[in-house]
Amino acid sequence: MSKTKKIIVMSSLVLLLAVTAVLNVLLAKNRTANGDTAITTSNYFSTYRSERTTTRSEELLQIDSVIALYEEGSEKYTEAVNLKMKIVEIMEKELVLETMIKSKGFSDAVVSIGVDSDNVNVFINSNELKTETALSIYNCLKEEAGVNPLNIIIMPVYSQI
Repeated sequence: MSKTKKIIVMSSLVLLLAVTAVLNVLLAKNRTANGDTAITTSNYFSTYRSERTTTRSEELLQIDSVIALYEEGSEKYTEAVNLKMKIVEIMEKELVLETMIKSKGFSDAVVSIGVDSDNVNVFINSNELKTETALSIYNCLKEEAGVNPLNIIIMPVYSQI
């Protein structure tokens, strides 16, 4: 191939790359202007729940495989069964607490309880967090789940549903 043909091919490739970059920027601006960011935000709660469910399912499958490997009554078997029961208990608590928080007037809420820690994270669908709202959530978590208020973190995540 001659030098001239090589230069033409390289110039064409560079030009195509530039056109692609410009179109990408224009389309990205157009998507943002049309409100795609609101869609992403409004899906925050359902995405969080979906990811949490997937992660928990994988954890439970791994625990089930450990349970299948060891004989009933062995130390590893007992540890795996206890961990599985703890995860199931946490899942039930999260569901109950989410329902209770929603009953306080929020359109959506997600509660995340740590397996290895006493921390409880609460994400509520609100653009602001008022003191009386925070106190009602703290009291709910304290009474229902026996959570120490020092271990509770409440974060407003505003999304339009």
